[in-house]
Amino acid sequence: MENEERAVVITGASTGIGEATAYLFARQGFRVFATVRRDQDADRLRASGLPIETLLLDVTDTSSVSRAALKVRAATGGKLFGLVNNAGIAVAGPLECLPIAELEKQLDINVVGPVRVTQEFLPMLRAARGRIVMMSSIAGRSALPVVGAYSASKFALEAIADTWRVELYRWGIQVILVEPGATRTPIWDKSATLTTGSMEGADPERVELYRSLIEVGSSFARKASVEGMPVEEVARTVLKALTAPRPRARYLLGRRVWQRVVLEKLPVRLRDWILFRGSAGKG
Repeated sequence: MENEERAVVITGASTGIGEATAYLFARQGFRVFATVRRDQDADRLRASGLPIETLLLDVTDTSSVSRAALKVRAATGGKLFGLVNNAGIAVAGPLECLPIAELEKQLDINVVGPVRVTQEFLPMLRAARGRIVMMSSIAGRSALPVVGAYSASKFALEAIADTWRVELYRWGIQVILVEPGATRTPIWDKSATLTTGSMEGADPERVELYRSLIEVGSSFARKASVEGMPVEEVARTVLKALTAPRPRARYLLGRRVWQRVVLEKLPVRLRDWILFRGSAGKG
């Protein structure tokens, strides 16, 4: 099958990894359906000059997802080569202070969202023996202070991918996890100042208890947005995951990710002490 006959849906293509992945697949000759939440993001993707078809889609809205799936089904004859579940956010803050509404938003977008999208597109993937990429993170293997909500969402996403990989095996549908380390993406720009955004409405006295921890987390987020690997590297890994004859179940990539892997193999109390010291926690 020629690339131009291969339809791929990429969620969260407004910026970062999703945008880079849409551009890469379009350049490779795939038929790309890139989902965004705002008309201006769709305009920017179309202005690239690449043959990218945009869809307005909110992964938290079942009706929105269903409408997008109907459009793709009509355009492709009901066959989908690949689905890249990339849409996601990063909610940051100490768990004691984090408003429950923010935790619910984190899980709805990063966990329920990919399930909602995949359910709608599965008949098309089944018809084409297509593949699914779940955009996870090193945070799906290793949870750190201040980003517990984000890590929880990625741990859950990995469990869902592991389950679906077996449930869909009989139809030849591959389910692949891509686990980037620190990446130069706006998801961390938005979380760099942890006392705004997701922390709005939190009890100031409780927030103050975690001041040093928040400062370390903010510094890490700013550093990740500047020094992380380029989003194009992640996009190339997604391309490999969807096209390799025998893809791996997981692709772990990025600078210093193996430090986190080794950290998780240490005795739990030693791991916790190292993280506590490294984050300068003062309870």
